[in-house]
Amino acid sequence: MASLKYLPQPRNIARMSVGDAVNTFISVISALGLSARTLKVYSVALRSFADFVGRDRLVSEVTVDDYIRWLSSLRSGSRRVSDTTIRYYSVFVRRFLRWAGLREELPIVPRARGGFSEALEWSDVEMLVRASRDYLDLIAVTLMAESGLRASELLSLRVADVDVHSGVARVTGKYGKQRLVMLGPLSRAVIAEYIARARLNPGDKLINISYQALYKRLKKLASIAGIDPSKVRPHVLRHTFATEAIRRGMSLPALQKLLGHSDLKITQLYLHLTSEDVRREYERTFIQGSIQQLGYTLPTITPPGRRPRAPRDKP
Repeated sequence: MASLKYLPQPRNIARMSVGDAVNTFISVISALGLSARTLKVYSVALRSFADFVGRDRLVSEVTVDDYIRWLSSLRSGSRRVSDTTIRYYSVFVRRFLRWAGLREELPIVPRARGGFSEALEWSDVEMLVRASRDYLDLIAVTLMAESGLRASELLSLRVADVDVHSGVARVTGKYGKQRLVMLGPLSRAVIAEYIARARLNPGDKLINISYQALYKRLKKLASIAGIDPSKVRPHVLRHTFATEAIRRGMSLPALQKLLGHSDLKITQLYLHLTSEDVRREYERTFIQGSIQQLGYTLPTITPPGRRPRAPRDKP
């Protein structure tokens, strides 16, 4: 995929209306191999900005102040947007404005802090598995929780991409990059049985449903399992895989390859072990091999500032 930093710019961009410029920009980036979902988010963000500043307004009239006021409107309107969404929108609109010729410094919306606290406990995953109603439920939960797939990777997976005999699958991630992921024991068994029963062909999609259908399935499955549905979303299962992998001792470089991260710093964000994890690590390391268990006794310590009293001779 071509870099968004070097997009061709129309010569008359300054004389174009904001609405026409947005349409032109979306047409240009649509030829670069972006996923349909990414293009949709770009379109929503840019058209939100265009509606705010005025679609008929000239590109040359747009200022940094317009950009800042638009960001503020996202936080205070009747349809308030989440901080994470605002950050993504700001990235897309900044790219558009740079392409449109705005050379002034544009403020960056900082990334939300706190790591990935949304991960489920592994016992929650087991509850989701037990509550599954059909093969689609089982495959969705096990592949994302045991292999760390993104929802888009799961939904684009074809039968030919999965090798249940060797326990690996070839997935297509962001920007069309391919990688191999390992299949967990449960997903491996479920997929093998499903392919045989459904008589799927190599070119068929493993799960032929939309993202919205997947999202609703997981919400319903959470309700059946007795888990708060607000805590269960497709990407949360990927977070759960990464967190559980670190808890079980997987190295960061190995996890980076499985997750398809281009930068190890992104993978390091999963190092958010809870205080209970730290307590268990400490107790396993120190308490199980404590001084008392090893047969030692503590020496007598004289308190600071006090001299030991000499023993008196008995009369």
